[in-house]
Amino acid sequence: MEQIKRFRVPLLTGVGTLVLALIVYSVWISPEGTHLKTLQAQETTLQGQQTHLQVEIASLRREKSQLGAKCAQLTTNLTEVPGTPNVDTFFQQVTALAVSSGNPNTPTINVTQSGGSADGVTPVAVSMTLTGTYGQMSAFLQGLDSFPRLLTVTSVSVAGGPVASGGQAVAPSTAGYTLTLSGDIFYSTGQKNVCTST
Repeated sequence: MEQIKRFRVPLLTGVGTLVLALIVYSVWISPEGTHLKTLQAQETTLQGQQTHLQVEIASLRREKSQLGAKCAQLTTNLTEVPGTPNVDTFFQQVTALAVSSGNPNTPTINVTQSGGSADGVTPVAVSMTLTGTYGQMSAFLQGLDSFPRLLTVTSVSVAGGPVASGGQAVAPSTAGYTLTLSGDIFYSTGQKNVCTST
C-alpha cells in the first residue's frame, strides 16, 4: 500500500496528462485534421476548375483571333443572301452586270416568290432573257461568277446567231443571240449581322 501511495502522484500525473492529451486531440487536433482534409479536397476541386478555365480561355482566344474572318464571311453571306425580301436590288445588280457586259439594254426579268423553307431561307425563282452579241452573252455569263448575290442557275440556253463549228470560234461582235437563264435567288429570314453595331 505504501508503494501505491508513493507512485500515486506520478501515476495520477501521467493519467491526467494522458486524459488532457486525449481532450486536446479530440477538441483541437482531430477537427483540424478533418478541416485540413476538406481544404485539400477543395484545393483539388479548384485546381481542376482552374485547368478547365485555362482551356476555355485558350479556346476563347483562338475564337477571338478568328472573329475578324468569321465576321467578314458573315457580312459576305448576308450580302449574297440578304434578310430583306426585296428584288429591286437584284434588278439593279443584273442590269449593272448586263451593262458592264456591253449590253446597254435592261434584261427582261421575271420573278416568282416561292414558299419559305424550314431552314430559314426563302428561295425566289427568277428567269431572265438578254439579247445581244456573242461577246456580250459570254461576258454576262462570266460575270455571274462574281455576282454579288447568291444565284443558283437551273437552266441556261442560248438561241440565235451562228454556232461555232469545226473548232472555229465565233467572233465576239456577232449579233443575234438570245440568252435565257433560270434559277433562284435567296432571302434569309430572321438573320442579322451581329458583327456590326446597331
